[in-house]
Amino acid sequence: MIQVENLFKEFELTRQQRKELGTTDKKAIPVNGISFNCEPGKIFSLLGPNGAGKTTSLRMLATIFKPTSGTIKIAGVDAIKNPSEARKKIGFLTGSTGLYARLTPNELIKYFADLYNVQSNDFEKRKERLYSLLDMHDFQDKRIGKLSTGMKQKVSICRTMIHDPEVVIFDEPTSGLDVITAENIIQLIRDCKIEGKTVIFSSHIMSEVDLLCDELAIIHKGNLLFNGSMENFRSEMRAPNLTAEFIRIVQNSSTLEL
Repeated sequence: MIQVENLFKEFELTRQQRKELGTTDKKAIPVNGISFNCEPGKIFSLLGPNGAGKTTSLRMLATIFKPTSGTIKIAGVDAIKNPSEARKKIGFLTGSTGLYARLTPNELIKYFADLYNVQSNDFEKRKERLYSLLDMHDFQDKRIGKLSTGMKQKVSICRTMIHDPEVVIFDEPTSGLDVITAENIIQLIRDCKIEGKTVIFSSHIMSEVDLLCDELAIIHKGNLLFNGSMENFRSEMRAPNLTAEFIRIVQNSSTLEL
């Protein structure tokens, strides 16, 4: 389970950053006091336009960023006081995760399995399952630096899942993937739900959100605009479809700020 309470993140802006952003503010607040829960066996989607604070929020959940204030619990562990313990329970996928270009997928996946103390028998079973699902056998011994964007994404996904985490955080999981592989990732997310894992994912592909999520939150300029079940979201919709309703909520929020 993920429990987030009054999460707040503030960054100091350099003079160059203020110039690039066209602001005189000395601080940026990408996440402004958000709260939500993600339950085991359910898929929670965090939605928002570019720059809304989604990735910053997910990186705080993954213990990459430390919040300015607020609390985060990952499967009962205080992720701010005990980040190393929380990390053992997390699988985090993001498009900006670097991979070791000189290693092969086999070498990299084994390296991460060893970091998490995955036993040999478990490692071989999990690796075979993931390689088959992601169709990775043909390039498992090629250097990662020579792989395509889609192949690298598959390696990242395998790295994320090899230690069988209780909590899985997917930031744009199907980005750069072909249709067949993207469908396999959708199935992987479904499997995580069936296995009772806590799943949170961010996606710009509304059809994926509509297909997968049980609960969702919409974030814009660091603030939560909606937080509830997909069933409630559909029942309260004023627009004809999910995409149109998402746009309506975001635009209405921007209008209210004027």
